[in-house]
Amino acid sequence: MMDSLKYKYYVVAGNHDAKWSESGCNTFKEVFGYEHFEFDLKGWRFLGCNCGPDMRMAPALIPRESMEWLENLEPGKRSIFVNHYPQDTSVLNYFDVTKQLKRVGVQFEIGGHWHNNHKMNYDGLPAVLGRSSMADKRKPVGYNIFRITDDGKVTIAERRIVDGNFVQLDPWYTNTIGPVADTVHYDSHGIADSYPWMRYDVNDKYPQVRERWKFQESANIVAGFARRGDYAWYTTSSGTVSKIRIKDGSKLWTKTFPGKIFSTPAVSGNYLVFGCTDGKIYALNPDTGAQLWAFEAERSVLGSPVIFDEKVFVGASDGCFRCLNLADGSLVWSFDDVEGFIECRAFVDAQQVVFGSWENRLYSLDTRTGKLQWIWRCSKPSRMYSPAAVWPVKADGRIFVAVPDRRVYAIDAATGKQLFWVDGGREAIGLSSDGKTVYAKTMFHKSYAFRADVAVPADGQLPLQDQLWRVENQTGYEISPTPIAEHNGMVITPTDKGNIFALSAADGSLLWYHKLSLALVNPLEVWTGPDGSTMLLASTMDGVVSLLEVK
Repeated sequence: MMDSLKYKYYVVAGNHDAKWSESGCNTFKEVFGYEHFEFDLKGWRFLGCNCGPDMRMAPALIPRESMEWLENLEPGKRSIFVNHYPQDTSVLNYFDVTKQLKRVGVQFEIGGHWHNNHKMNYDGLPAVLGRSSMADKRKPVGYNIFRITDDGKVTIAERRIVDGNFVQLDPWYTNTIGPVADTVHYDSHGIADSYPWMRYDVNDKYPQVRERWKFQESANIVAGFARRGDYAWYTTSSGTVSKIRIKDGSKLWTKTFPGKIFSTPAVSGNYLVFGCTDGKIYALNPDTGAQLWAFEAERSVLGSPVIFDEKVFVGASDGCFRCLNLADGSLVWSFDDVEGFIECRAFVDAQQVVFGSWENRLYSLDTRTGKLQWIWRCSKPSRMYSPAAVWPVKADGRIFVAVPDRRVYAIDAATGKQLFWVDGGREAIGLSSDGKTVYAKTMFHKSYAFRADVAVPADGQLPLQDQLWRVENQTGYEISPTPIAEHNGMVITPTDKGNIFALSAADGSLLWYHKLSLALVNPLEVWTGPDGSTMLLASTMDGVVSLLEVK
């Protein structure tokens, strides 16, 4: 359809395109050939880029790659910026974005996201959000026509299609635009006064948490680490895999692959394994980065591998979950009847492999043969409520998952029968180091804990009195799917806005907060240092990597 258009077109992706993309947005780049654009027309420069939470549920974020593109643009040319999102607090790094837009000469912004026509202003930058082209109860199919003159007059009118005929409405927006100066006040950390969430000064309140080192990647990071001894490996959305020395953060090698990578790598022996959106599962030599083998799936591999019993267990977007030999990547078995695509890391032990997919299903397979043991389904019909992003945990013969219907479910590991549910949750869950306690958080500023072997309630809902504790955690609206970790009596919880907080495992009391960045915190590596302190290796979606020490 788009190839039939008579005029050259440019495309920006929306938030659902970025989050629920079975290709990991790889197809967008292959089809259109870019993720941001720049062109000049009749005295105006047009700029546009994608935006969204890269495959993980989180608030919007202009990707690190696009931020570097903006930072390197020539300043002073009068420009118009196009992005799906409103450039206000809807976007985590909004103030960095508008600062760069003003620097390069942007005078007007065009967006969507709210599906209706709105007049906007972002700290002096005039803007509009445009309607969806689809019909609803209030309006028929249609779109906006923008007219921009050489002297900066902008006029926008709707053109609707009624009974097969075009109907042109009167303009709903008229404005004369011009240069915009940056008058925003920024604090010592570069955050605008309008920033509504936890700021870096929270770190001064909790000096027991110290950043041993910290650096900024040139791309988004949307996965956790593989760690062994003094070394760690991580992936980026620009298709790189890097090895670092943990004690100082120095980079030892980086390899680049043909697709984006959203897979948390796994390391065992002489093998480092991860999935890639080019449709392959790779194994590298963890010391040198040399490729050892590659297994080709039929579509992108967004799932994170688990190495167990010298085998690799990983799901993909081609309807398959696979078990491969670690030594050579040969196929041991494949379960080929997965509905929806897989993005999680499975739970694997000697009895079963448990994982969710974006079609409301949680599967349990026999570890040895790959035969289906059971399927559990979320009762909500929409696939948006799938147990697909959560990393399942198992304790006391039960599988526990947090689902976007705002519940945590306990499921009998042997039969798949739902035992009970707990009010509050999204996609983040954790298990204590002794396997006796389950930890979760709600979307609205609460965390809670309950025993894994708690008695099954008669009515199917675990009551408050049967929970160990439920407390305020001061995070506000919070949707991070990143697993919760418990270590040294601390329930360590990543958030969607760059903060990490710790509660007492005993009673849920607050121990500390630390702000690492502006964006979603990825899965953590946590261990005990030589002097007994707790070490945290952390990364964030906007490309920050850091080693934290908690005394």
